Amino acid sequence: MSISVATKSGPTPPQDALAQDFVQFAVDCGVLRFGEFKIKSGRISPYFFNAGLFDDGAKLGRLAQFYAQRLLQSGIEFDMIFGPAYKGIPLGAALAVELARLGRNVPFAYNRKEVKAHGEGGTLVGAPLKGRVLIVDDVMSAGTAVRESIAIIRNAGATAHAVVIALDRQEKATEDGLDVAHSAVQYVKNQLGLQVCSIAKLADLMQYLEQHSAGGSAIDHQRVLIYRQRYGVEEG
Repeated sequence: MSISVATKSGPTPPQDALAQDFVQFAVDCGVLRFGEFKIKSGRISPYFFNAGLFDDGAKLGRLAQFYAQRLLQSGIEFDMIFGPAYKGIPLGAALAVELARLGRNVPFAYNRKEVKAHGEGGTLVGAPLKGRVLIVDDVMSAGTAVRESIAIIRNAGATAHAVVIALDRQEKATEDGLDVAHSAVQYVKNQLGLQVCSIAKLADLMQYLEQHSAGGSAIDHQRVLIYRQRYGVEEG
């Protein structure tokens, strides 16, 4: 399910209840934090999302529920799940378990970073890659993991069909150290031709901060707003 994103002078977008619940969950788990963080692009971000802190069974199970709910809402069709190493491996596995619990049992595979020379060998583990493959990851910063996943999937004779992520930062990507007009998500959609859905977006995070404006949240909201005005992209 996609939601509209307001321009700097436009209307407030409709609230996405699932996204708001997810943002609250991520804050409660310490996965979503506010302050000053140097991110992969080299920018200093006023917020940071660390999916590695979904670090116990209850948190991972709840996270998988969010992924599954968003996928069901999106209407995206797929035949199997692929979790790119490393963070995508537990995310994809947890999602596969949750979908099976909901009555949809789909194959799951993942890759290794290193080629295994003994046993089954190779870099792929799990079900054979075939049909329309859904890639599962946490946050798409530069689209590198997705491009690597597409190459693996195509080399196996399958089709990279869609991507589901936890958070869409909705910010300009960088190429050769320079900002570009599109985000990594937009690049994957428009240039690579894959469907992309996210549990939540930066716009949802902004709404969350607006609704929790007491205390330090007002300062966090202002910092995220300034960051978004500088690096944000319009949806479309």
